[in-house]
Amino acid sequence: MPSPALLLNLALDLLSRQRQPRVAEPELVMDDPASAESFMLAGREDGILAHTYLYHAIQASAVIPSGATVLDLGCGPANQLTFLARLNPDARFIGLDAADAMLELGHETLTRNGITNTRLCAGDMTALDAFEDHSVDAVVSTMSLHHLSDLEALSKTLKEARRVLRPGGGIYMVDFGRLRRQASQVFFATENAARQPQMFTEDYYNSLRAAFSLEELRAAATVFGSAARIRRTFLVPFLVAIRSTASQPPRLATVAAARSIHAALSPRQQYELRDLSRFFAHGGFPLAFKPW
Repeated sequence: MPSPALLLNLALDLLSRQRQPRVAEPELVMDDPASAESFMLAGREDGILAHTYLYHAIQASAVIPSGATVLDLGCGPANQLTFLARLNPDARFIGLDAADAMLELGHETLTRNGITNTRLCAGDMTALDAFEDHSVDAVVSTMSLHHLSDLEALSKTLKEARRVLRPGGGIYMVDFGRLRRQASQVFFATENAARQPQMFTEDYYNSLRAAFSLEELRAAATVFGSAARIRRTFLVPFLVAIRSTASQPPRLATVAAARSIHAALSPRQQYELRDLSRFFAHGGFPLAFKPW
């Protein structure tokens, strides 16, 4: 069950008349090696974010067809890509990131986990010049859109995603939504402060402040037309997903891999995975399949 403090913050944010302005992240924050490493360590299978990576891997797998070529925008240190690659061993993944520090860590992550169906490349998600029209079967992006500088960059990114995506291709792009209260942003950033590096807490807070609003994300997503819908967490848009309207049935290999990863999570991580799935499900976005 959600904690009383969480429920209180959700209720206060829902009822608040405040509107927080968007505050872009400090420039080049992800090019800092120490900052990049803190995110990489938090996202490992024994890190505090492991349950979120498994959650998004399950949800994204529902829009990835068998044998697909998948482009991950803002792949970071490849933690999410590792989970996606394990759940979809017959797919080919391309991770794109603009930060050299992230790509360096990403190569280490893929090597450490023995991932062979993924390659990384440097690039700007607002201008996918290296990719031809309709050249990929799915586009994914997890917790990266808030790194963009402004609404124009968000619009360019989603237009480029539509351009390189084949007709009927899969879409799963998820990020924070901008909360109404600064106190809510502080609460979420510091809720697990005792279990996460101080730098991670600071970056988390900066990410929440840099998030686009639900209305801004919805407006930008209209570029996909009826091919995608907006999904959000219960009561408030703490997380917002732009997701294909069509789904792929879960494949046996995908379910088996997810169950294996889930079994290796700590009891706390397993609980937090269920909590996150309920948070989205109560908002109308159930988990594609349960790994437990």
